[in-house]
Amino acid sequence: MDSRGETVADLRSQDWFGGEGAKGFTHRSWVRSRGVPKDHFDGRPVIGICNTWSDLTSCNSHFRELAQHVREGILEAGGVPMEFPVISTGETLTRPTAMLLRNLASMDVEETLRANPLDGVVLMMGCDKTTPGLLMGAASVNLPTIGLSAGPMLNGSFRGRPFGIKDAWNLGADLRAGRASIDDVEEAESCLNRTVGVCNVMGTGSTMAAMVEALGVGLPDNAAIPAVDARRRVLARMVGRRIVDMVREDLTLDKVLTREAFENAIKVNAAIGGSTNAVIHLTAIARRMDVPLDIEDWHAIGQDIPTLVDIQPSGTYLMQDFHEAGGLPAVIREMCEGGLLNGDALTVTGKSLAENNDQAKCHNRDVIFRLDDPFKAHSGIAVLRGNLCPEGAVIKPSAAEPRLLKHRGKAVVFENQDDLNARIDHPDLEVDADSILVLKNCGPRGFPGMPELGMIPIPAKLLAQGVKDMVRISDARMSGTAFGAVVLHVSPEAAVGGLLGVVRDGDVIELDVAGRRLELLVSGEELTRRSGERPAPEPKATRGYAKLYIDTVNQAHDGCDLDFLVGKTGSDVPPNQH
Repeated sequence: MDSRGETVADLRSQDWFGGEGAKGFTHRSWVRSRGVPKDHFDGRPVIGICNTWSDLTSCNSHFRELAQHVREGILEAGGVPMEFPVISTGETLTRPTAMLLRNLASMDVEETLRANPLDGVVLMMGCDKTTPGLLMGAASVNLPTIGLSAGPMLNGSFRGRPFGIKDAWNLGADLRAGRASIDDVEEAESCLNRTVGVCNVMGTGSTMAAMVEALGVGLPDNAAIPAVDARRRVLARMVGRRIVDMVREDLTLDKVLTREAFENAIKVNAAIGGSTNAVIHLTAIARRMDVPLDIEDWHAIGQDIPTLVDIQPSGTYLMQDFHEAGGLPAVIREMCEGGLLNGDALTVTGKSLAENNDQAKCHNRDVIFRLDDPFKAHSGIAVLRGNLCPEGAVIKPSAAEPRLLKHRGKAVVFENQDDLNARIDHPDLEVDADSILVLKNCGPRGFPGMPELGMIPIPAKLLAQGVKDMVRISDARMSGTAFGAVVLHVSPEAAVGGLLGVVRDGDVIELDVAGRRLELLVSGEELTRRSGERPAPEPKATRGYAKLYIDTVNQAHDGCDLDFLVGKTGSDVPPNQH
């Protein structure tokens, strides 16, 4: 019995700390060196605080303080907090791309959870890849798990108007076109990132925080409370309290991350105008949980879901505005009452998704729209097929100029990132507004790591003519903050033999988003000839994690996980030999 008179025989931590033998004595003694009192070994749930704090990941750089609020909540609920670090990756500084390290973070989390005396875990995650990385690792262990996201930055403010990441992209384009100066850009530099937290638009960081909430792994309001808002500190404390009760209820992750939960997340992603990166990340998380999820599910489940939120990059407002308008709870309630979500899906609160959000209110219909009068209709992520992408590609219609969603044009081809950087702004580049820009060798293996290069810059001479969007195609990803008629995640990628690798300047390509088609209009005989002429790819790495990644990573449509990590092992470990 623990201090509350509850049975503790089933707690994992008791295999380390329980009993009167040498094993229990040794483990307790080591922990006592930190000043832990004796009654913390009486059978209280031991809770891990998985912290991705790092000065190198600015989105997560407030987690030292936030973790303390989680710790206090755990203690208040009668648990024992045990904080530990894992690798923290941020798209802000990490090179060549944080995506290369997402799976490494998942391995770090999985092995730490399994190897230590933990009964449950709080995942503290923010910048893009820390959320899926932590969830993937936790899914493979399947302890009681709850997520706490970083929260977005406050709205930027530049020369008296709101300023978000999309505005920064546009300012960069104006600089290249000669319409803005270096002084303008330097002034905007400090105006954009006013506080810690993830990007202040519906980028991948905020999208994945919304997925945590929609999946039922986070508490209501997890997605949008700003990082520096006192209400996020309260949320952190409530997360700490709740995980202790989840352990007592044996509410393990597999009871929350069900097929129904992933279907809800796909629909919510469409409703908020969420990032295309969610396709890869949710696929990887689902497959760690042994839940079937396919790229076609994004079409079958999300194709008719309207966008309800007017937020950058698909719209106008910023994450702070979204929170003040009612946040994700208001969207979820609208969708549940409209019959679009499975409201009975279980969440970490122990209640259903519908119950969690049945009192939510919308305070600003300019930001969050009604289901019967949406911001944009039928604008979920579209899945394309064709000879260029037999295993699929994706595009975000809500972020594109509508005229380009059905388009035929001649390819302007860049073999890799270096080729792109060298030629995109050259005045002699043969390109016009109807051209289709094609970037190769930026997929999972070809780069490696599948960087956020898919929003290929519009050539400077076209920017100067007023061109704002073009069709762009690549095997890369793009930032969730980015926008345009951008076809991403072409699978199979060029580096493993995909036809993207044989596209040449002047080839005609046809895009038909409504028809879900992406075709290279070149004869089969010519494509066969070109494929036979391709040289063998040069190795991108000869040692270390990068080589392990290249040798074992799955393609985009399979979630870009390492093939030997798919699935779950559980929390059992061999008997301790000490």
